[in-house]
Amino acid sequence: MSAPAFINTAFLLRRIRDLRCLTPRRTRVKTKWATSLPRYPATNMALQNFDATYSLQLGRLWPSVRCSLLSERKYGALINNFSDHQDVVSDLQDNGCLDFVSATQREAPISSVGPERGGGESEDTAGGGEPQESPGDTGEDPPLSLSPNIKCLVFPCGDITRFKPSRPDGHRLLGYYLLDAASVLPCLALDVQEGHSVLDLCAAPGGKTLALLQTQAIRFLSLNDSSVSRTSRLTRVLHAYVPKHLLAADRLRVTSLDGRHWAEFEGNTYDRVLVDVPCSTDRHSATEEDNNIFSKIRTGERRRLPQLQMDLLLAGIKAVRPGGEVVYSTCTFSQLQNQYVVQQALHLAGQEGIQLQVVSLQPLVRMLSGTFHFAPDLLLGEMVVPHLTANFGPIYMCKLRRLC
Repeated sequence: MSAPAFINTAFLLRRIRDLRCLTPRRTRVKTKWATSLPRYPATNMALQNFDATYSLQLGRLWPSVRCSLLSERKYGALINNFSDHQDVVSDLQDNGCLDFVSATQREAPISSVGPERGGGESEDTAGGGEPQESPGDTGEDPPLSLSPNIKCLVFPCGDITRFKPSRPDGHRLLGYYLLDAASVLPCLALDVQEGHSVLDLCAAPGGKTLALLQTQAIRFLSLNDSSVSRTSRLTRVLHAYVPKHLLAADRLRVTSLDGRHWAEFEGNTYDRVLVDVPCSTDRHSATEEDNNIFSKIRTGERRRLPQLQMDLLLAGIKAVRPGGEVVYSTCTFSQLQNQYVVQQALHLAGQEGIQLQVVSLQPLVRMLSGTFHFAPDLLLGEMVVPHLTANFGPIYMCKLRRLC
């Protein structure tokens, strides 16, 4: 019985070899090389891009910034003034947290003469690219007042303690919102005053919106985001932090419109406009695969970002009334998405007869230099860069005042 079994086995093996010879090679190994191809993560693509561009842009700062970018980020707790927050603040302070906004106003002068920018050039530029003198031409930075109602607590430099999740109070409102503390800076730079109408052109997910609401000075707040899903998320955040009576239509409005065309139905309207545009979100791109803009399927979207950002900023400029102010912000180091977008918007606005002045944010930088690290020698605007002892950012911001 063993001999026939051996003969049958040898015959079958020979037949299998014959069939393999007749099968095309591509078909034979398709499953093998389809599953063995190396997968190149989007985070690696992002880091490769950053190393090539930011090493030139930031120079000797880049190795330190890169290390911080890949390390655990620090958060801040934006206190919700609409909740019973006194005990919340006390508990956070007992744990070593510091309100950097209040501490800044106690320890630093609001306005003082600042150092010249890189190259000795004035930062104030008109819409057509011509120099624009500051009011009074005294050589001093314009006054800047920080809202006393915005409170954001952070752990001291070098302390990477994590915040506990916020708990609802008796009215089911959460006591604080966790965010990158540097995200509050564009809202401080916007300098909202009592009775202002404010437009947040790209409002979702809602951190900066909540910071604006904490000023308790806004007469009317318009919140927009082109994505319906992101607007839904924004609405959920508002209901978790803001009393229902403040969400009334006569005081606050949420829309899902294409912000690039905003000025077509509400031009020359608002006292303040925040344009926190979509960007390459450098920290997320370097550390998270999910929804990463450096994935291959989003290559076209990433290349179109500067044009989208410029269109949104130009729409914000047209939406603000003469005498009003616009703050443009991103969370990327990219000059192409930061300074160059602002320069292009200034040029195009000047062609349409809109005169703009770039407002110096040096007073804010001086007041907050003990909490954040700022990039030196930017031609336009200011930027918070991550640092191992204060791992916030990146956040870029530039403030424009519309003259006419």
